[in-house]
Amino acid sequence: ILADLGISSHQIDNPERGFSFKSETSLDMRMDVRNPRTASGILNSYRPEELTRVFRDYGELEKGASISSAIVEARGVDPINTTGRLEEVLKKFIPGKNPSKFMARIYQALRIEVNQELQSLREMLLQTPDCLATGGRLVVITYHSLEDRMVKNFMRSGNLEGVVRKDFYGNVLSPWKLVNRNVITPSPGEMADNNRARSAELRIAERTG
Repeated sequence: ILADLGISSHQIDNPERGFSFKSETSLDMRMDVRNPRTASGILNSYRPEELTRVFRDYGELEKGASISSAIVEARGVDPINTTGRLEEVLKKFIPGKNPSKFMARIYQALRIEVNQELQSLREMLLQTPDCLATGGRLVVITYHSLEDRMVKNFMRSGNLEGVVRKDFYGNVLSPWKLVNRNVITPSPGEMADNNRARSAELRIAERTG
């Protein structure tokens, strides 16, 4: 099983999909356009505590509560439906150093919530032991720490929590054996050919039976 968790470049490069803050467009972010949940819908309807959860858990932003309060206050005046409007609301939080990194975390958090990405990853991982015969391999390419942490825990322990369980003799009770102890990252040449591969991390585990 090979799972590449990256976003399609076709989606990123299409401004109408709303995945990038570099274009003035509507805040959509749906990977499946049949999904009723959009980024603008989240920003304009979620309660403050729900927004805080999204930015804290999926964007790993320390000021999640303050950001949520600003969004709730701003949407009461004018809905937040476009990338430009969101940037306007968040202007006071955007740091002078690495502003793109901050906005990338905001968009990552919203995208994960819109598409329920981590829930989908959990469901996929839990099914893999039943889909592979002994000796079969699970190969996963992740692109941010939230995904990688979950995959690493699952491959090392056999569960999503990363709790290593052992039998009476001290043997780890897991259906997996790590093929690569250390995560595999792109070479300088690969990153030169494809800049979007710079954050990719690859892990491999083998079904042990």
